[in-house]
Amino acid sequence: MGALLRVEWFKLWKTNIIPFILLAPAIVFMVAWNTNIDTEELSGSKYLYAAMYANMAYAVMFLPLMTGVLATLICRYEHQSGGWKQLFALPTTRGRVYVAKFTVVSMLTLCMQLLVLLALLLVGYLKQYGEPFPTELLLRGIIGGWVATLPLIALMLWLSTLFQSLAAPFAVNVIFTIPTMLVLNSEKVAPYYPWGQPFLMMYVTGDEVDLFYVPWQQLLTVVGGSFVLFFCNRLYLFAAQGSVEDRILLTSKLDWLIIRMLTY
Repeated sequence: MGALLRVEWFKLWKTNIIPFILLAPAIVFMVAWNTNIDTEELSGSKYLYAAMYANMAYAVMFLPLMTGVLATLICRYEHQSGGWKQLFALPTTRGRVYVAKFTVVSMLTLCMQLLVLLALLLVGYLKQYGEPFPTELLLRGIIGGWVATLPLIALMLWLSTLFQSLAAPFAVNVIFTIPTMLVLNSEKVAPYYPWGQPFLMMYVTGDEVDLFYVPWQQLLTVVGGSFVLFFCNRLYLFAAQGSVEDRILLTSKLDWLIIRMLTY
């Protein structure tokens, strides 16, 4: 497994993924820096308000989109020149390959989240907030946002291994990410919308009961349930299928039809 993880990381490294990772803390830094919170009313909560305004751009749009980018890029080489056949010629199983890809993407997403936390700390230091850094509250939001991306990573990885064209899974991710801001305004729909969970679980409320600022029922059913559905189902199908190249030929017409519909 360790060798597979190194191979998958090397693939992403060759695609120059580091600038995309650094773009996340850059966005948070710029939004938090330009947020006017130098009022006495916000004294003692400046970091929390800076994080709240930054998450409006980061957690709502960039974070869900970035999961799709990472998932598509990690499958890029396999879709070129019969890469799947070459990969499965190695002494390993299909299930391990899929788990390795998911692990690398999820770990990179966690690193991106931790860089966001450092960006908030840097903003407070440079603007001299003059208050303790709420490490526990913000770290709960950072970890919660990462947990909320796991179902999205599993879904995007499912689509990325299913379709030979990388445009199809990315287009699907964009289509469901754009309405997130509107969905979050609905109290009935927002708790069940997977693309809205990163923002909801990064929205710091100071609640000591809920671990990631959402009810336990929502965490277990929406986030946990969608993760089990997307990850375990695709892992089983991916490990049990016969030939990936045969699958690509069988789904090529469906792939072409979806792309035409999305670009029409």
